[in-house]
Amino acid sequence: MIIMYHEAGEHSKKKEEARMDKMSTEKMKNMVRTDVVIVGTGASGLYCALQFPEETEILMITKDAVENSDSFLAQGGISTLKNAEDYESYYSDTMIAGRYENNPKAVEVMIKSSPETMKDLMALGVEFDRTEEGTLSYTREGAHSTFRILHHKDITGKEITSKLLARVRERAHVTIEEYTTMVDIVEENGECKGIIMWDKNNSPKVVYAKTVIWANGGIGGLFVNSTNYSHLTGDSLAIALLHGIDIQDINYIQIHPTTLYSKKPGRRFLISESVRGEGAILLNPDGERFVDELLPRDVVTEAICKEMEKFETDHVYLSLTFLDPEETKERFPNIYLKCLNEGIDITKEYIPVTPAQHYFMGGVKVDLNSQTSMKNLYAIGEAACNGVHGANRLASNSLLESLVFAKRAALKVMEDLKETVSSQPETEQPVDLGVYSDRKQIEEKYRKLILDEIKRKDEKFYAKWCNNAGKH
Repeated sequence: MIIMYHEAGEHSKKKEEARMDKMSTEKMKNMVRTDVVIVGTGASGLYCALQFPEETEILMITKDAVENSDSFLAQGGISTLKNAEDYESYYSDTMIAGRYENNPKAVEVMIKSSPETMKDLMALGVEFDRTEEGTLSYTREGAHSTFRILHHKDITGKEITSKLLARVRERAHVTIEEYTTMVDIVEENGECKGIIMWDKNNSPKVVYAKTVIWANGGIGGLFVNSTNYSHLTGDSLAIALLHGIDIQDINYIQIHPTTLYSKKPGRRFLISESVRGEGAILLNPDGERFVDELLPRDVVTEAICKEMEKFETDHVYLSLTFLDPEETKERFPNIYLKCLNEGIDITKEYIPVTPAQHYFMGGVKVDLNSQTSMKNLYAIGEAACNGVHGANRLASNSLLESLVFAKRAALKVMEDLKETVSSQPETEQPVDLGVYSDRKQIEEKYRKLILDEIKRKDEKFYAKWCNNAGKH
C-alpha cells in the first residue's frame, strides 16, 4: 500500500508538472521580451529606432502595412532654418500660426535642431529638390514669411519615410511586426512595463519591455472626412485616459482647408498647401477670390466654410490654371495625376476642394525629451503633444517636429537603459489576456472615450466636425 501511495503521488506530481509546463508554454507563446517597443512605423518611429545602438533590441509594431502611414502621405515638405538670420522670422511664424499658445522652449528646440536634422536625413539617403545650380530648392507655404521649406517634388513624406524605412530594415536588432495593434499597456506600481497587443491573427499577446515609445500617429480614423488613414484612431490617447496618463489639448485638431472634393467614401486626398504657396488661388462658385490663401490654415478653413454656407454648396475651387502647365506637372506630379484620374486637368480646370480633418496638435503630454507622465513611457510624433504647435500647426512643421523630438526621446531612453543595472526579470506581472478578447467592443469603447473627451473640452468644435459622423 505504501508503494501504491508513492506511485500515486508520483503520478499526481507528474500531471501537475505537465500542466505547469503546458501553462508555461502557452504563456511563452503569448509573451515577448525586448528592450524597447516602438508603437508605430511612421517617420518619427523609424527615425527614433535608427538612433539606438545594435545591442538594443527593438520591436516595432504597426496596425497596417508599414507603407500605410500618414508620413508617406506628406506632400508639401519639411521646414528648416535656412540661416541664423531666419531664426526670429521662423520663430515668429510658428508662434503666430499657433496663436501664441505654443511652448516657446519647444519651438526654440525644434527650429535650432532643424539644420542638423536635415544633414541627418541627407546622410541617410534622403534627396531634396535642387536648383539648376545644384543648391537646395526651398518653397513657401501658408503663414511662412519666406521660402524655407525643403521638398521632393510633391511627395516629400514618401521620400523621407521610405529612406528611413530602408535604413531600419538594414538593422538586425530591429524587428517590425505589421498588422499588429496595441490595445493596452502593462502598468505596475505606476510604471510602464510593456504593452498588450493583438497580433496579425487577432490574438492578444504581452510584450514586456524596459521602455515603450508611442509613435502611433493621430486621430483621423475617428472622422468620416479626413486625409488620414482610417486605422489611425488615437489608441494611445484612449489608453492614456484609462491609465491616468497626462494628455494635452485634445480639442486642438487641425482642419485642412483644401482636400480634393469627392462624394466617394474613404480617405480624402490632400491638395498641398505648397500649391497655394506657389500661387494658386481660391475661388467661390461665382469665380471670385475670397481670401488670402497664405493665411494660417484655420483662418483659410473658416473663410471656405463661410463661402460654402453662403452659396449652399459643399466645396469651393482652387485654381492654378494661370501657372505654366509644364511647371505645374513638374512641381506637382502626384497631385496632377491624381486629379487627372478623377477627370480634372489642373492645368486647365479648377480643382473642387473642401476642408477635412488633417492633423492633431494635441496628444499625450510630454516634456522636451518626449517623456510622458508615466515612467518608462515616451510619446513622439503626432501621438505626442509637447506644445510646439500651439493651437494651430504651421505648415511643414510636422515632419520636422516629429524627427527632432524622436531623436531626443531615443537619447533620453539610452540614458535610462544605461542606468538599468539588472536585466529584465524572468518573472513578470501576470496579465489576464481574456479581457482583450472582444476587439470590436474595445475599439468602440476607445473611440467613444476620445470623442467624449473632445466634446467635454470643446463642444462647439465637436458639434461642427465630430458629431453626425464628422460631417460639417
